[in-house]
Amino acid sequence: MRRSLDMIYKGAGALAALFILAIVVLVSAQVVLNLADKIAAALTGRGLGLTIPSYSDFTGFFLAAASFLALAYTLRVGGHIRVTLITGRLPVRLARAAEIAVTAIALLMSGYASWYMALLAYESYEFGDQSSGMISVPLWLPQLPVVIGLMVLTLALLDEIVALLQGRAPSWDGKGENLLSE
Repeated sequence: MRRSLDMIYKGAGALAALFILAIVVLVSAQVVLNLADKIAAALTGRGLGLTIPSYSDFTGFFLAAASFLALAYTLRVGGHIRVTLITGRLPVRLARAAEIAVTAIALLMSGYASWYMALLAYESYEFGDQSSGMISVPLWLPQLPVVIGLMVLTLALLDEIVALLQGRAPSWDGKGENLLSE
């Protein structure tokens, strides 16, 4: 089971990396096209009008996908910003109780966000909502990776709360299982 869960977290992280790469490729291509347009304007007095339609919409969609798909992997490797100023000064039992409480609250919030984001994506699909850019995209398509990312985060938080309740160290503290060590 551990191996399957870690593969899900790593897979979501890998998808996030691919979306970041897609942003880099898309923005770089648009920069090259802008440069070609400027050079043509300087040489001929007239630009070529080269552009990638709706590239800013697509980069925004890709950024949302990357951000949400990376959440679970980032949690598991301890990459989220955590305030240990208080828990680091608490007695071990109290610090553990605080970790459990905070993880449970995060699990509830993530579950709530997952549910309502899934409802939003379904509603967008049902009503045929489209983006307003030059290239019209069904909105459920860019919403789907956000839903998946939130669901994988919810799974990761459930995984963490089970581990904490079983007395194991959280994955993010470096004492438990760590995805980067494999």
